[in-house]
Amino acid sequence: MPYEPSDYPPFAVTVDLVVLTVRRHALCALVVRRGEDPFKGWWGLPGGFVLPDEDLATAAARELAEETGLQASGPDSGAAGVHLEQLATYGEPGRDPRMRVVSVAHLVLAPDLPAPTAGGDAGSAQWMPVDELLGAGPGEGERRPLAFDHDRVLADGLERARSKLEYSALAAAFCGPEFTVGELRRVYEAVWGVVLDPRNFHRKVTGTPGFLVPAGGTTTRQGGRPAQLFRAGAAMILNPPMLRPDV
Repeated sequence: MPYEPSDYPPFAVTVDLVVLTVRRHALCALVVRRGEDPFKGWWGLPGGFVLPDEDLATAAARELAEETGLQASGPDSGAAGVHLEQLATYGEPGRDPRMRVVSVAHLVLAPDLPAPTAGGDAGSAQWMPVDELLGAGPGEGERRPLAFDHDRVLADGLERARSKLEYSALAAAFCGPEFTVGELRRVYEAVWGVVLDPRNFHRKVTGTPGFLVPAGGTTTRQGGRPAQLFRAGAAMILNPPMLRPDV
């Protein structure tokens, strides 16, 4: 039987972005206040419709730049910069009141970033603590519901980031080019939501082959005694892994 496109209902494809960074020792997500319906005035994840001539990674990078002024790149985009990877696909009927929309979410991880600049159909853009957005932890009573199904998308992105920190060297994506073990430990603490023993952590990360490389200098930016600076090593997979403590 010949294929007839008109026999099938049309649908749109979008990209949503879970952008995570550590600011003031807290894990924060980038959210934008929607300037148009549906959910006008609500906070949501940055994103938008994929253009006819775009692949998904290009659309994700374009939407992030247009709505926030930030540049995203990584293994899916083929350029240097902050880490970007596909997260999951969301296609439940009714998730968007305008039409049938399938969204391919992407996870973006970056070092401490400045305040974003809103653009496109975003009324404003800012970093918010993940705990405040998802109602996990001290800010649970002040939870901010997000537009569409972005609460679920954000929760999935958070769990992906937490899991990847166990088995990969991705924690360094939250740090600058050179960092101390203490700064790296605070990334793990912020993402996992736990307090880690400094001595045990130092022993684990410096004893994991290929994880850290001495940068040949020290810094006092944390206060106290000079701390040794490191760079990310060549290892992509941690062996042994950095398992999350039971909480």
